[in-house]
Amino acid sequence: MHDRDAAFMQLALEQARHASASAETPVGAVVTVGGELIATGHNRSITDCDPSAHAEIVVLRNAAQARENYRLTDATLYVTLEPCAMCVGALVQARIVRLVFGAYDPKAGALGSAIDLSDSAAFNHRFEVQGGLMADECAAMLREFFKQRR
Repeated sequence: MHDRDAAFMQLALEQARHASASAETPVGAVVTVGGELIATGHNRSITDCDPSAHAEIVVLRNAAQARENYRLTDATLYVTLEPCAMCVGALVQARIVRLVFGAYDPKAGALGSAIDLSDSAAFNHRFEVQGGLMADECAAMLREFFKQRR
């Protein structure tokens, strides 16, 4: 783990806290290019009445607008939870170069937990995947959020 990766995951956790404060599942994400932050985002499915408004989709939209290009060929995305299949598809379409995620998602994670799409022959783009960065902290935030709702 690089110190830079931990710093960006801390920013993703901050975004997850924003989601939680809005009664959204606390998942946050940031996009960087060349070690510089270019976009932030968090879950907004309830707020936006949009089933696709996962943190990854939100941050990719924000990054694409900031870059004025939907291709993010030199970008790294940090997210607090392993992406689902929908989000992996969006990461492929955006052509990100690297993904770093925190907690594993045994129910819906599509990069090794429930399914592994990281090397699917169906996709015309591959990206580097690093899972488990600050996994305990990311998972604890999710557990606490759902514990309060039960």
